[in-house]
Amino acid sequence: MEEKAAVSSIVKHQTPVHLQGLMQVFSQHLYSTPIVAIRELVQNAHDAILRRRLEQPDWQQAGRIEVRCRPEIPSISVTDNGSGLTESEIHRFLATVGLSYTRQLRQDEEQNGLIGMFGLGFASSFVLSQQVTVNTTSWQEPAASWCYNSSDGETYTVEATRSQPVGSTVELILKPELAHLASHRHLSAVLGRYCALLKEPVYVGDDEQAINHIQPPWRENASSSIALHPALIQKQQLAFAQRFETRFTPLCVLPVVPDGGSDVRGILWLQDGATYGTSDNRNVSLFLRGMLIDDQARELLPPWAGFVGGVLESSALIPTASREDLQRDASYEATQLAINEALISGLGLLAQKQPEIWRRVLTRHNEALMGAALCDERLFALLQNELLIPTTQGNMPARDLRRDNTITMMLGEDSGFEGMLFRLQQKPVALGDRYAVVPFLRRWAQSHAARLIELGTRAGNEQLFSVQELPEAEEQWWQQQLAQPDEAFVVARFEPDVLPLMLVKDREAELKKRLEEDDADKRMSTAALMLAKQFTQKVTQTQSKILYLNSANPAINAIIQCRKAGQQPSTETLVLLKSLKALLAAQSTDAEEGALTQALHSLGQIIINQTNTLMTR
Repeated sequence: MEEKAAVSSIVKHQTPVHLQGLMQVFSQHLYSTPIVAIRELVQNAHDAILRRRLEQPDWQQAGRIEVRCRPEIPSISVTDNGSGLTESEIHRFLATVGLSYTRQLRQDEEQNGLIGMFGLGFASSFVLSQQVTVNTTSWQEPAASWCYNSSDGETYTVEATRSQPVGSTVELILKPELAHLASHRHLSAVLGRYCALLKEPVYVGDDEQAINHIQPPWRENASSSIALHPALIQKQQLAFAQRFETRFTPLCVLPVVPDGGSDVRGILWLQDGATYGTSDNRNVSLFLRGMLIDDQARELLPPWAGFVGGVLESSALIPTASREDLQRDASYEATQLAINEALISGLGLLAQKQPEIWRRVLTRHNEALMGAALCDERLFALLQNELLIPTTQGNMPARDLRRDNTITMMLGEDSGFEGMLFRLQQKPVALGDRYAVVPFLRRWAQSHAARLIELGTRAGNEQLFSVQELPEAEEQWWQQQLAQPDEAFVVARFEPDVLPLMLVKDREAELKKRLEEDDADKRMSTAALMLAKQFTQKVTQTQSKILYLNSANPAINAIIQCRKAGQQPSTETLVLLKSLKALLAAQSTDAEEGALTQALHSLGQIIINQTNTLMTR
């Protein structure tokens, strides 16, 4: 009995709302820019028109929204011929923060086109104004007109006023610091962007043409009974895209249609501007039920689509309270997937049906598409033989790199001896330091059962250089004559045999050294660093370069035979070899300072000595 009595004594309390603090949040922190409040008022006007159509079926007039400004006051007003409000509705909905009549109607019928959801739109008026006045007449009581007035949203008055047509006019007396917003040109520009897809016409000032008079092409074509030629449809779409793409000219347009769990429709376009692989010029204007929610909704596009823009609209996506972003829910993920599919299928159709434009796309976005090809098997199949790989002999398709079913690739940023080797062999070598080249060629070689030699790696070097055995004393002698302390020394045979020696960077050892430096730990994320160290822990080579001596070279072989016969090569012979090494190494960006000058000096001195010897004979 005592336990039951204790439970029944618990009292529930009502959570108080500090309205002044709440209004301060709305006015200072909810929206990224005060101009969003104008969008909210136009949205409310739009919903009032739809509400009237829903509740008064015999009303057949065209909807109309008018936005006017009076710079001398300064003020902005929004007028609509929608449903209007009764006195009780003013108290219940207009003056109650968070209670939305539109939201109730949307819950009853989701597909009615209404936009409002949170009951915060009208409260946004106080972001801009020092006084808000609403004159309204409800279609339910057309003989009764009311005037709402408030200076802060916390207290307000409602009184009867002179008779006026059904609908509402919201007038904002702007704060002094926002007086510049009372500009016809400014309102036209802002609302022309926010309301571009709104179905109810919006007029600014005395303009005879609505700012949203141009229908989006996907709506216009869907409602037309006449089948348009594809070229005309593309022309319409390009013209519409140009209104939203401010940095580039749209090159071509790809349609987006509802797919799977996404209701999004609209257009995407490929930008007619050259990009690097890491360029990210994604831009998407997303409209929710006709009203712009976010003109930087770039995350809806896949990360590889850095050269894509778009205009999209949806009724299913859910906005945040500020209506400037979207909730990352299942609908959002379905939309991302649908857009990804639209891009991939659109690129395939473009390659098939518009080859001239396709070639321009490949030319402008070769690097970015190389990265894209690694993200999806269908893209790889489409692009694998279309993209150009940067090589020592210029750009060429991967298939043209193949020699005897082998592709050779340098991993470093400079060619050094590697470039010399393959120039002598007249073989193109892929430049692996360029964006996405390494993983793309690895994938290509695997797909075509080709052998990929990656210069500078242990596995790659083993395929190029056939290691040869020399007596230990002989090998040490060569190492002392030619190799530096930071250079590993290997006797090998390789082509072409006219090249006596070759100095190759050990890219794996180079990476290990870089990761072991303290600064590397600071620059790299923990996850990336761990993966890299797992690889480099297997690398035991500490010297950053490998000097290969070519025993197939006639000059080297002559010196070997000379030493076998008990003779020593002349000093000048060894100086010539060292000078040749320095001259070839001078191609590398990390060549030792002064080495080239010394080599040229030594060569010059040998020529002088030889000339003097001839003259004294």
